[in-house]
Amino acid sequence: MLRLTLLGTGAAGGVPLYGCHCTACEAASNDSNKERKPCSAMVEWGEEHNKKRLLIDAGIMDIYKRFPASSYIGFLLTHFHVDHVQGLFHLRWGNGPEIPVWSPNDSLGCADLLKHSGCLDFRSNLSHAVSFYIEGLKITPLMMEHSRPTFGYLFEFEGHRVAYLTDTDGLPAKTAQHLAAVEQLDALILDCSFPPGTERGNHSDVDTALEVYERLKPKQFVITHISHELDCWLEEHSFPSEVMIGRDGLSLSLPML
Repeated sequence: MLRLTLLGTGAAGGVPLYGCHCTACEAASNDSNKERKPCSAMVEWGEEHNKKRLLIDAGIMDIYKRFPASSYIGFLLTHFHVDHVQGLFHLRWGNGPEIPVWSPNDSLGCADLLKHSGCLDFRSNLSHAVSFYIEGLKITPLMMEHSRPTFGYLFEFEGHRVAYLTDTDGLPAKTAQHLAAVEQLDALILDCSFPPGTERGNHSDVDTALEVYERLKPKQFVITHISHELDCWLEEHSFPSEVMIGRDGLSLSLPML
């Protein structure tokens, strides 16, 4: 079994955005099912009675409540922007066992997180397209197109393949080539923050995300890192049926039942 769960699917400001009264933010204020917490995920693999678990990023602030000590192996960070690591600041002073944190090599880190790491054991020796294993799970870091050193990750277990790719504006050529050479992806989760035609900078818009889908043709395609602007756009527009709009708590399990 290989399962990836989206713990948070929001852009940096989340949904509802503080002080905003757009239709998407009003809807999320009145219905917790429409909220989007900071972009984070979880990958699980193995037999149900002996399941292994890794947390991808730490944007959510209540990690210590959701995941007791020793209920997961460690963290896999995409990068060191605040909205992806803020949950670690409180966690680092815990009294539990040391927690491995695999991450890109970024000496700036985030504030004093690397200098005063507490119980966090940072392992920043990852390289693009150089695979490594954690308890039978094959993990391949893949370079993203972002303003800080950033990795997406390809997970492979028992013949199943899932790629989690955020934060990024499209895909660098060498990453797209690597994924195109892989046997068909069972699932691809991709950053898609903005409506089409948006001045986007570090994140994909609808058109860019669809270009990636057309090139790689995964069996399942899910967008994440969604802004309130995109949620508003989705009230009047729709993606092709092959595209799934990510929601907090959405799980993709392989093999598909």
